[in-house]
Amino acid sequence: MRTLSVIATLALLLTACGKDAKQSSVAQATIKPALSMPGGCRSAIFEGSEFTNCVAAPGQQSVRIQLNGKEGAPLRRLDRLKEYLGEGAKSVVFAMNAGMYDDSGKPIGYYVESGERIKTLNRNKGGGNFHLLPNGVFYVAKEGWHIRSSSDFAEKVKERPQFGTQSGPMLLINGKQHPEISENGTSVNIRNAVGIDKKGRAHFVISSTPVSFGRLARFFRDKLGCNNALYLDGTVSALWYPAGGRMDIAAELGPLFVIENTPKATK
Repeated sequence: MRTLSVIATLALLLTACGKDAKQSSVAQATIKPALSMPGGCRSAIFEGSEFTNCVAAPGQQSVRIQLNGKEGAPLRRLDRLKEYLGEGAKSVVFAMNAGMYDDSGKPIGYYVESGERIKTLNRNKGGGNFHLLPNGVFYVAKEGWHIRSSSDFAEKVKERPQFGTQSGPMLLINGKQHPEISENGTSVNIRNAVGIDKKGRAHFVISSTPVSFGRLARFFRDKLGCNNALYLDGTVSALWYPAGGRMDIAAELGPLFVIENTPKATK
């Protein structure tokens, strides 16, 4: 494997996919190469594309979401999240953008933080990736982390989760690719998503170069062994990975995932 320089990466993006690539390259200007990373994130090559895969394991890491800072307004960037956490930032394994949002940074779909529901389930039809139905919800329940399509979530989840975030489209639904996603469509972008594998681990993935929805879905299914995976966003996709010295700060975001090590149980 070879490490691309930031300049080479931007040049590749600009030549690969026109206007969309230019938008992606601007948003990703602060991304560092993903290869040879320590700890909870690793690099993987799949179908010629490079991905960064960060894993949260039940009992070892906790997952939560954070929207607002001290002033009650969305933090919108990972460096602001670090500043907001203060000393608590030392426990962060990684953080990532956590779903789609409006111009003010507020979620456009179902959103629950620390048991408080801020936004109800959005099942409206419309344009854009979020409304490429079925979309879905990533949430935590007593038995672990889950991803369900929004209709399945509405039907089967009766108790409010401790956290939940709605995004879309679903990439994988019970092991099958979203019916509206082609094998390798012409829409390519820097993208991130989350999936749950058969061991209950949550895989948070961000591509290092522009990829199609189909390739991203197959990475979760064929490389990571996930049955369900949910698309989070594109172009603005961002990762903070302290152990790898990575902090993506070029884009304004919405809700943020915070993954922390679980304190060891005392005897």
